[in-house]
Amino acid sequence: MNKLRSIGLIAGSAAVATGAMGAAMASTSPDSVEPDAVREDAADPEFRVDTIIMPWGEMRIDTVQLNLAPGQTPRSNWRDEAEIEARLDSTNRYKTLTDNDFRIVANELGVEVAAIKAVVRIEAGASCEGFWAPGVPVINFDRTMYSRMKAATGKKAPSSATVPAGIKSSYGRSEWSQLIAARKVNMDKANMGTFWGMFQIGGFNWKACGCKDIDEFVERMSYSEFEQLELFATFIRNTGMLPALKEKNWASFARKYNGASYAKRGYHTKMANAYARFKKEDASKQDSTKQDSSDK
Repeated sequence: MNKLRSIGLIAGSAAVATGAMGAAMASTSPDSVEPDAVREDAADPEFRVDTIIMPWGEMRIDTVQLNLAPGQTPRSNWRDEAEIEARLDSTNRYKTLTDNDFRIVANELGVEVAAIKAVVRIEAGASCEGFWAPGVPVINFDRTMYSRMKAATGKKAPSSATVPAGIKSSYGRSEWSQLIAARKVNMDKANMGTFWGMFQIGGFNWKACGCKDIDEFVERMSYSEFEQLELFATFIRNTGMLPALKEKNWASFARKYNGASYAKRGYHTKMANAYARFKKEDASKQDSTKQDSSDK
């Protein structure tokens, strides 16, 4: 499915790491890692991420402090802001990220709009979509990840649950059919073992995405592309990638996000080129706005 190509690894496909990173990853068994990749250090009240599980399931060994900025994450009142954006994006809520969407998230992260646009363009792709139908996000159900998850509750979907209406893609209906069937066994396991939205973030990353539980994660993934962008941005911040993005150190960012083979695949160059293009476009828009104002 080409809409999911740009993330580099489709759900469940683990990257082959090389060098020191690969050796570190190989020393950690997936079964020994908490599903959300976050633990609480008894000697430190703040969370630390020791083993980062990337959105698609690949494990990265890194140590960063999980700093939740006041008023940003967890977003206990996320819906208030989301409803405002949904009204502003009423015609493309499930279809297209707007300049205002990018501006809000860039401001939250403290990065340039062109920088966050560049990352989204390379990671999500120009034609990547977040939804198969209104309120029905693009998903990939991964049975291997599903089997690894340990659910906190035993809640199940009702036996009458069916695939959401409006999905025109046969692939989409197949993925949702698998998810619905798994939900009838265990809701939490099914949702955590699924990869969600335009960035294909694994449900097991709900805590690193700033959500209070897996239910909030799924609700936000199903709400709008703006919320999918918010979750993606929070994941970047909480897994130690934000400093490199602020500095526009594309090699450092790509190494953390795309893995040891980032240079071979040219991710840092692609992001740098995308940033330069968006920076130029933004400058052109500002000049045009100034010209319009002076003509009045």
